[in-house]
Amino acid sequence: MADVLPLVEARLRTALGEPDARAAVTFLGTDRIEVLRFTDGDIVRYATLGMSSQPMSDPTAALADPVQGPRAELVLSVRAGREDTDKVLRPLAVLAASPQVEGVVVAPGASLDVGEPLWPGAPFTSVLVAEPGGLVEDLELDPPRDPVRFLPLLPMTPNEAAWKRVQGASALQERWLTHGTDLRDPARGSVPLT
Repeated sequence: MADVLPLVEARLRTALGEPDARAAVTFLGTDRIEVLRFTDGDIVRYATLGMSSQPMSDPTAALADPVQGPRAELVLSVRAGREDTDKVLRPLAVLAASPQVEGVVVAPGASLDVGEPLWPGAPFTSVLVAEPGGLVEDLELDPPRDPVRFLPLLPMTPNEAAWKRVQGASALQERWLTHGTDLRDPARGSVPLT
């Protein structure tokens, strides 16, 4: 079976254009994770490359299936020039390595927390994993492998993350929509939660 990552990078380039920067991080015991930066006008997108090299597996499974299982990469979009968002590279790589390190399956509706600001001074330490298919289409792989899904990440303030744990992901997304929240604003405050 062909290596997945060149196909994933080709899909990202088709959807987002040529990356204008890339960085690589390797954590002990994991595959290398790269983060590519794409600039489109006033929007900067960061996409991981490496998370999909292996399928994610159920942490309760005795053995990880080397072929079947969900595969994903992460995509974060923010407005350029308002904050030093390029420092998000390491936190994104940490999140992308979490299936290998912690044995978690990253799926829409999940919360991922890095325990520190996503970039210096950011009001966010966690993200909500959104539904794929909008910005970058799924990449179909030869059976029996699952497709690679490109999961958008929506930064959450600590208050939003706590509210989401109680009310659910769809309720938080509805609140953002109702209040016209600019989820790409790297300096936005928390949406009203009462």
